[in-house]
Formats: sequence, C-alpha cells, structure tokens
Amino acid sequence: MNSSIKLEPRVAAILGALVGDAASLGLHWLYDPERIAQIEKSKGLVFLRPDASDYAGVSGYFAHGNKQAGDSSAYGELCLLMLRHIARHGKFYRVDYQSEYRSYFGPGGGYQGYIDSPSRLTLQTLLPLKPEDFPLQSGADDDQFAALAALPAIVAAHDESQDALNAKIEQAVRLTNNNDTAVAAAQYAGCVLLAVLNGQPIQQALTSSLPHAGEKLRPLLEEALQVKTLDCAAVAKRFGNACHVPQGLPVIAHIVQHAPDYRTAIEENIRIGGDSCGRSIMLGAIMAAYTAQQNSQTASIPLEWAARYRKLSIAADACVQLRHQ
Repeated sequence: MNSSIKLEPRVAAILGALVGDAASLGLHWLYDPERIAQIEKSKGLVFLRPDASDYAGVSGYFAHGNKQAGDSSAYGELCLLMLRHIARHGKFYRVDYQSEYRSYFGPGGGYQGYIDSPSRLTLQTLLPLKPEDFPLQSGADDDQFAALAALPAIVAAHDESQDALNAKIEQAVRLTNNNDTAVAAAQYAGCVLLAVLNGQPIQQALTSSLPHAGEKLRPLLEEALQVKTLDCAAVAKRFGNACHVPQGLPVIAHIVQHAPDYRTAIEENIRIGGDSCGRSIMLGAIMAAYTAQQNSQTASIPLEWAARYRKLSIAADACVQLRHQ
C-alpha cells in the first residue's frame, strides 16, 4: 500500500523542506560517509536521535546532544519562523521579522540548540537595538547555509514578478547573511523553486535559473549539471560537503537533477555527510514541489516521515493560514 502524501505543490515545498531537515538531523555534521554507511546498516538513516557515539573517532561535529528524533536543526527552525511570520502577517515585513528572529533565537527565546556563526553575529547586531534602529542588513559576512533556510515560505507565498522575488530574497538573506555569494545562491535556489512551482520541468528550471547564480556560482553549477547520472559521492568529493553554499549548492542541483523521488533525494543527501541539514532545506523544497506537480502519488513525501516531524501540526496550521490569504 502506498503511504505517501499528495500535497498542493506550494505546501509540499514548505513541508518538504521541514521534513527533510528533521530527517537529516541525527547524522548532521558527520563528515565520514563510511561511518554513515555503517550506521545505516545497524540503525537506519533518517529520523535518528543524535548520538555522540556515532561521531566518535571520525571527522564530524556533534552539535545536537539536546535534540530528539524528529526535531529540527537551526535551519529548520529558521524555515518555520519565516513560514509563521508570513502566515501571521500576510507577507514579509523586515522589522517584524527581525524582532521575531531576535526573540526566538536570542537569550530566553524558544529556540534551544546550536547557534552557528552567522546567527550569533546577527544576534549580536540586533540585541542592543530598538526595532526602529534595526539595520537593513543585519547579517554576518558569511556564505553558510542559513542564507537559504527561510526561502521555502518566501517563494511559496510569492505572487509577483521574478525581479520582485529576487529583491525580496536579497532583503531577507542579508538579515542573516550579508554576503554577495549567499545572496546569489539564494536567488538561484529560489528561482529554481519558483520555476518548478510554475510548472517547469526540473531540468529546465535548473538551467533557466543559472543567470541568477552570479559569476562565482554559475560555473560550479554548470559543472555539476554536466554529471549525467546520480553519483552523489563523486559530486560531494568534487565540491565539498561542508556548510558553505559554493560547496553545497552544486550538490543540491545534482541530486535534484537525477533523484527519482523525494525519499531518494533526502537519503542520498544524508549519505554524503557534512552539512546535510543545510542542504536539505532547498533540496527538500524543490523535490517535494516537483514531485507534487506529478500525478503519481508515489512521488510525494512519505507519510511516516511527515508524522515523525515533531512540529508538523504547527507547520500545517501555518500552511492553512498561508493558503487562505
């Protein structure tokens, strides 16, 4: 019996990002694919509870000791924060979002977990200020994957031109990542997702969005898109599997180009190792949106995965608000 969820594509994009992130958390920042393969044989691959012993003696950083299976990384929390912001306000409002970001991720806020460098520096900028004094660009000069985390809700709620989306993405990204490469990566990924939501075939979406990738990222993406079959290990070895978008964005494009379905895409991404959660946000969004456009129910988010995401009801309520606007 098929137990996948068939969703409206824009909702699928958001839930695909959030579920993919939670699925990846247990092995996040484990940089040894051989160790990951061993763990998969004994415990499985997705929705594992973070376990320090999995990281012992190999390359990796154990950051999620206080998390349970089904929890989100900071990327997933950032994705959900933007979703709830747009659901509440009807669109993106910079100062309100910065206030909500500071309240949630800052001292005494609801977020408990690892704070990466761009988040820490962003909070250092925002914490001493009154909202009316928040700068237009409060982010760190950093090209890590926090730059892409808020995109699914921004793109899913967008109903204007491509240029308007690019401007909106740049404004949002520079709140956490005031970096040109980070902005270009987000604009490329956002354009791919919008193209998919507008019905473009996946190959066309990946190539037609290349002009938005900028001079630094475009040749890397073009090289990744020349790989003819799904070979994540080789692509990750070529580009890297760490937290920076010049490493991870070509990997995302490669998986999206060749993976047959959402489940395969997320699992292959975890097997690569490294910043699997960072890559999973836009990988999950694009794959879920694309497969939701197809008529086959086998292409949707696995029901048992969605059920294990611990904030599914919160995300679902926000998606309902989003659709009613």
